[in-house]
Amino acid sequence: MTSEANNILWQSLSVTKSARAAQKGQAAKCIWFTGLSGAGKTTIANLLDKKLHSRGMHTYILDGDNVRHGLNRDLGFTDIDRIENIRRVAEVAKLMVDAGLIVLVSFISPFRVERLMARNLFEVGEFVEVYVATPLEECEKRDVKGLYAKARRGDLKNFTGLDSPYEEPQAAEIVLHTQAESSDVCVDRVLQVLA
Repeated sequence: MTSEANNILWQSLSVTKSARAAQKGQAAKCIWFTGLSGAGKTTIANLLDKKLHSRGMHTYILDGDNVRHGLNRDLGFTDIDRIENIRRVAEVAKLMVDAGLIVLVSFISPFRVERLMARNLFEVGEFVEVYVATPLEECEKRDVKGLYAKARRGDLKNFTGLDSPYEEPQAAEIVLHTQAESSDVCVDRVLQVLA
């Protein structure tokens, strides 16, 4: 910590996280979707968001691509930048949970230690890791953004699953298999854990 950081103190505020969540009639949570590009993370998060919204829940999606258009637009795809990317989004998710929201985080988040860092920002029961366990071959077949093709041609460096590692979760609360389960079934499985 720098000497300036030693002069920053946490400011206590009157309205608490539990009061904000109670006002919304829900338990604040961070649902963290991880998996390879093309696994189906955002598709499932978006469907879950629609279902929760239709039930009157207060939600927000933090999507990896969308966040890189603003907050994290200064970051590349080196390991150091990926770590900072996850650190920043985890801190934003924590603020959103503090606001009483159910925040759905859809990020590749390739490294276990960064996902653990994110989990450790939250109270017990607030963080739910969802591993969208779609094999690389299937993700590459889908290639909805054309990124695998670019990476295979050498036009895209540090691509997770090809020339940059993805460390599978070892203790995710939910593991979804999008090859065997429809998106609706996957969403229902996440809803069961949230109930």
